[in-house]
Amino acid sequence: MILIQRACAGLLLFFVAFGAITSTQAATDIEGEHPAIGIIIDDLGNRLARGARAVILPGAVACAFLPQTPHAYRLARFAHSLNKEVILHLPMESQGLRDPGPGTLTLDMTERELIRTLEENLASVPYVVGVNNHMGSLLTSDSGHMQWLMRQLRQRGNLFFVDSRTIDTTVARKVAIASGVPSLQRDIFLDNERDPQLILRQFEMLLNKARLHGSAIGIGHPYPETMAVLERELPKLEEKGIRLLPLSELIHLQPSRQSLPPAKFAAPSRGTAHFGESG
Repeated sequence: MILIQRACAGLLLFFVAFGAITSTQAATDIEGEHPAIGIIIDDLGNRLARGARAVILPGAVACAFLPQTPHAYRLARFAHSLNKEVILHLPMESQGLRDPGPGTLTLDMTERELIRTLEENLASVPYVVGVNNHMGSLLTSDSGHMQWLMRQLRQRGNLFFVDSRTIDTTVARKVAIASGVPSLQRDIFLDNERDPQLILRQFEMLLNKARLHGSAIGIGHPYPETMAVLERELPKLEEKGIRLLPLSELIHLQPSRQSLPPAKFAAPSRGTAHFGESG
């Protein structure tokens, strides 16, 4: 914890000076039916300084930690101390050749092997309130493995699930709903390209989607370009009439999203992989 605090001491002083850091509760105190967004920063845990910068972003930004990474445990504790939601960024097998990393759930696992790997991953990241998939274009298309996973999430304190939608054939959210697991899905990837202007355009698309549908969820990564855009734009949300809410509150605000048609489960197929598949 001391190392983390030292790593981001200057950033904290900057945000405190300009009043940019707001608590999770403050973000939810805006009254009325203003549009709401949720933001997840994925791929945390491998780099301390980048992770610390993401954790201290203003407002209720969810922090998604890769399991069994060098700094996940300490950064997750730090995030929890700042009232940020801690998410397990669960590696899952993809259709491509890239290795999702330690703790990957694979299609050739038995249910017992999947459960054991999930337990090890959860033990490596404290204060987890939900799960989203890291990569996973192959595994999220398989209803059987998704049923095993959702059964475990429901049994372990009713953890919620966010489908990162790294492929268009994903059945993960349908299985979550059918299994009684609170769930959401990603609407926008913020940093398909690490160009500040393109990241800003994606951020504005996220806001517009929230205005149109009432809410939207964006996923970004701890790239310096993404952090710079969010550090500048998140403090402006209130004046734009947009709420930044914890994911757990977005679930409660969106009961209709829990009422999708029953899932038609099928064997995994090779659909179109999306950007998030790259990590």
